[in-house]
Amino acid sequence: MNSPLTHCISTYNNLPYLKLAIQSVRKNSFYKDAPFIVHAENCTDGTNEWLEENKGTYNLTLIIEPNNELVRGIGGGMNICAENVETEYINFLHSDFYVTKDWDLELLNIHQQSLDKKLWVNSFRVEPNMFNSPDRAGTLLLDPMYFGGYYHDFAAEEFEQFAKQFVEMNNFTIPKGEGVSGLVRKDVWDEVGGNDSRFAPTSWDDMDLFLRMLRHGVEFVMPSKSIVWHFGARGSHRLEENNGQSSQRQKEAEQKNIRKWIEKWNRMPVFDGYGMITDWNS
Repeated sequence: MNSPLTHCISTYNNLPYLKLAIQSVRKNSFYKDAPFIVHAENCTDGTNEWLEENKGTYNLTLIIEPNNELVRGIGGGMNICAENVETEYINFLHSDFYVTKDWDLELLNIHQQSLDKKLWVNSFRVEPNMFNSPDRAGTLLLDPMYFGGYYHDFAAEEFEQFAKQFVEMNNFTIPKGEGVSGLVRKDVWDEVGGNDSRFAPTSWDDMDLFLRMLRHGVEFVMPSKSIVWHFGARGSHRLEENNGQSSQRQKEAEQKNIRKWIEKWNRMPVFDGYGMITDWNS
């Protein structure tokens, strides 16, 4: 099977969840033999060692930067992954996802049904409702009593059965991009220019990317037929070892990047009823 897409993950100190993400991609993807690039930057939690030990098992291409003083962050990690993609499509995903059966095929089908369009297609998310998160379009919040809330109590098989039933019972799309995860043609990614390095290591870069995509004519689609479990940004927010609070790196980046956003765009972002950033000039 020749895969038209390459899976890409950029990660930072998120090993227990990264393991689940990689295992689920190889187990549940339609394109099980797809190239799979993992970028790991400045990890000190055993990520680099685990990746080296398991790259053959999961057929991974590794980009490990153990002492990167420049600090690309997740957005920059996406950029360097994309530079190494040789397939028509790039499939970005988070390191705290657990994907379900044929999630990638559903994303690709939407692209192939609209070959004349520039698209960013991303999966519908299910998350444990344990962080007082607000309801938002494209994300279903569930009590952790159903499938757990952490890597060590996650009921993967039960969630896979739930996802199967959800797909069978629902057929809708939402015009929304969510975070830095989605399937996009590589030529579209290159045309837009990827993530802006000024927002490294994290925060505000996804909104900046999506706004520039809108201005390049990209449309956003989130289908109910592609389901992923999202642990809720465990690599940066809601850390168990930090009493459920964001990391210091995340907090500092958010404060700095608000100013950088305003310097670049001269106003705060504007959102539609789905919580999707809009182009105020359109």
